[in-house]
Amino acid sequence: MTNPQLDIARLGGTTMGTSWSVSLTVPRSRDLHPLHAGIQAQLDRVVAQMSTWEPASNLSRYNRAAAGSWHPLPLQTRQVLAAAQDVAAASDGAFDPTLGPLVALWGFGAHAAARSRPDPQILAATRARCGWQRLQWQGDALLQPGGLELDLSAIAKGFGVDEVVRWLHDQQIGAALVEVGGELHGYGRKPDGQPWRVLVESAPEEDVRTPTPPRVLALDGKAIATSGDRWHHYQQDGEPISHSVDPRSGLPVQRAAAAVTVVADNAMHADAWATALTVLGRDAGLELATRLQLPARFLQRSSEGPVETLSPAFQALLP
Repeated sequence: MTNPQLDIARLGGTTMGTSWSVSLTVPRSRDLHPLHAGIQAQLDRVVAQMSTWEPASNLSRYNRAAAGSWHPLPLQTRQVLAAAQDVAAASDGAFDPTLGPLVALWGFGAHAAARSRPDPQILAATRARCGWQRLQWQGDALLQPGGLELDLSAIAKGFGVDEVVRWLHDQQIGAALVEVGGELHGYGRKPDGQPWRVLVESAPEEDVRTPTPPRVLALDGKAIATSGDRWHHYQQDGEPISHSVDPRSGLPVQRAAAAVTVVADNAMHADAWATALTVLGRDAGLELATRLQLPARFLQRSSEGPVETLSPAFQALLP
């Protein structure tokens, strides 16, 4: 049923090196300035705690800390790390929140090295510094065992989306669609009574020969995130080097999917699982997604055009 007292307002800004946008249902008389400021404040707090680009963030200070020191971390950071550890364990290490030094070694991230194939000895030494199993907690404090560097870039953006959703609920906003850098979380109904509907990417931009069917999903209490090599990669000696690094080998993922999309109850888990399934690849990723009942969509390049593979749980979400 249409509610004539409500309008859809659209707000936006920048955060985490990308843009954010929020569509929300509000009474026509509501002042939007406090809502805009509040949304930005939620995202700014995530950056202040978890950014590897900000030298003063909690994460950056931990990464620089001396071996053997303990560091109390804010509640939100602990929540994200707990989720990251869960996904790391469930994916058998395909997701790893300590992967930052390896990502940098291959020329990506806040502390990217020159884009060249690393020396094998340096690669081995860098791998030895990483590993989610090195995380040791004592209450709210995390041990810096020496050389361990946290990188939450594959999960913090999704968490930021969820924090905005949580805050909007607290502000009695009955329905909203929140997006940060392509990660989305929607809840409630628009004034016309319809849920928020989003279009999942149909094909890589560079390949329109055989477009896959448009996939439209309703997000009512659901979140969606997409990962893949379409956004961040470079060529070296004719070989594509993906920003998706396999923690188990220390090497960029070979023939990474153009896009892996995951739907979850929150954007934090959708974000992390999209990365994990990208690392696992279509076959192993689809097997795990099917076993865990994760809605996942894999879009692979082929000589005949893009090839789409859906998990049973993703198929069940389609109209």
